[in-house]
Amino acid sequence: MHRVRYHRSLDAVAGLSKDERDRLAPVAERYAFRANDYTLGLIDWSDPADPIRRIVIPDEGELEPFGRLDPSQEAVNYVAPGCQHKYRDTALLVISEICGGQCRFCFRKRLFLGNSAEVEVDPGPGIDYIRRTRSISNVLLTGGDPLMLSTRRLDAILAELRGIEHVGIIRLGTKLPAYDPLRISEDAGLLEALARHSRPDRRIYVMTHFNHPRELTREALRALDRLHRAGVILCNQTPILRGVNDDAATLATLVRRLSYAGVAPYYFFQCRPTAGNRPYTVPLVESHQLLARAVTGEAGLARRARLVMSHASGKVEVVGVTADKIYCRYQRARDPRDEGRFFACKRDDRAFWLDDLLGWEHAQRHAAHAPHRLAAPGGSASLAE
Repeated sequence: MHRVRYHRSLDAVAGLSKDERDRLAPVAERYAFRANDYTLGLIDWSDPADPIRRIVIPDEGELEPFGRLDPSQEAVNYVAPGCQHKYRDTALLVISEICGGQCRFCFRKRLFLGNSAEVEVDPGPGIDYIRRTRSISNVLLTGGDPLMLSTRRLDAILAELRGIEHVGIIRLGTKLPAYDPLRISEDAGLLEALARHSRPDRRIYVMTHFNHPRELTREALRALDRLHRAGVILCNQTPILRGVNDDAATLATLVRRLSYAGVAPYYFFQCRPTAGNRPYTVPLVESHQLLARAVTGEAGLARRARLVMSHASGKVEVVGVTADKIYCRYQRARDPRDEGRFFACKRDDRAFWLDDLLGWEHAQRHAAHAPHRLAAPGGSASLAE
């Protein structure tokens, strides 16, 4: 079976000059670098602004003071080691601290800084919690990247979850179809496991992360086809990223090609204000305008995606922007009383995040009154940075 080579050192990146490697070394030391031959081969090294390069190669701007390591305050959602429960019917199992390719804009880069208390090697405590909590019908395997686990381990986790009667949907959040599609298309055991656990009445969903249409290569499309044939449902989600897809034509091409390939455009995320993410952020109003222009004229299947913020208080959809207002709605909310709530904020074209909008007073209340906390090693009551 063919395997691509992974690299953790900039010295292995032949497309970078020695001067570039020296300048970027402090960035890679602060925020982990990881890439593979497949992804590096997609880069046009003659173009310093190449979008694939922007996804995987460090940027000196990552060292600018900006944001927090846990901007969505996931630390308060833990109910068992490696298990988050923020919304009544949905649980997250953080089961891998390894990614196939380290996205420079990763909102969980804190997991790769070493000694993370959030990733649980043994998913048993989290699965036990899900088994006891009958309100949970939807489980997301995340990390890191669950497809970086061995097929044997992933199969065992899926088997346990599929044995829980009240779990109807299992989702896998993964970048591997874009970063290492051969891991999927050439691993018959993985495809057999997915086919076995993705049943006609209880499907497995794979949430892909294609950020740019150039990632939809022949190899990637083959991997997507194999997943379809295994009975898996495919959806895509991506942040809107400066220098990667902050262009209406690029976004239009992405949603069109995804829909042609049978991958539902699901969410476009507002890039979280995570520490190190300053070079990749796009103001909220600009993100909304880009997406609105991108889907204009596209067929309905290509325009299903919504622009959302994964905020500490919940998943907030940006519904519309007028001359003086930004209109939002809670798709999901930590506080059930906010579920579905529609609200308006004063328009601010410089705002990147919900907390930036004038008149917003909600975020800290939710953080202060979060229902769950998990003691971190050493007795701390929080896993926040």
